[in-house]
Amino acid sequence: MKKTVLFIHSAGPQDQQQGSSHLSAYLEKSLRNTYQFVCPKMPAPENPKYEPWKKQLEIELNKLTGEVLLVGHSLGGSVLLKYLSEESCNLPISGLFIIASPYWGLNENWQLKDFILQNNFEENLPAIRNLFLYHSRNEEIVPFTHHKTYAEKLPHATARELEGKEHLFLNGLPVLVYDIEGL
Repeated sequence: MKKTVLFIHSAGPQDQQQGSSHLSAYLEKSLRNTYQFVCPKMPAPENPKYEPWKKQLEIELNKLTGEVLLVGHSLGGSVLLKYLSEESCNLPISGLFIIASPYWGLNENWQLKDFILQNNFEENLPAIRNLFLYHSRNEEIVPFTHHKTYAEKLPHATARELEGKEHLFLNGLPVLVYDIEGL
């Protein structure tokens, strides 16, 4: 039985050629021979609220069996971290991959209150041996300081500091595929 990769997309428009669509299509194409790929549409991505995203994530997780790899892009990564640190998940998680995610509450520009993590959220995460963080050093959408904050809070994570200013990863993210296949 194939392991499942569950991809949670970013906020904003998610139609073809928008938002996380390039990255998710790249991952699906790159991994389809070895992994089942699931990429649900999250509710109201242009005006996201945590509770509806949480409910959709629970629906998706409840459909899965066996080992799962969780991949979150931008807001999707924030949602995965919040969910996993506040709710119980009975699935065996082989890996958690957080890509260009905002650290809500970091400063006055990043204050979507319903997405802010609890203090010491890292202490409440399930034991996930393979945790990866990816962020472009010169990104303009989510500043690199967000990545550095996650890396400080999650010192056991492998932090991939990427050259350039990609946020959407329109041409894919080969190191992510490499890391997933390396598990």
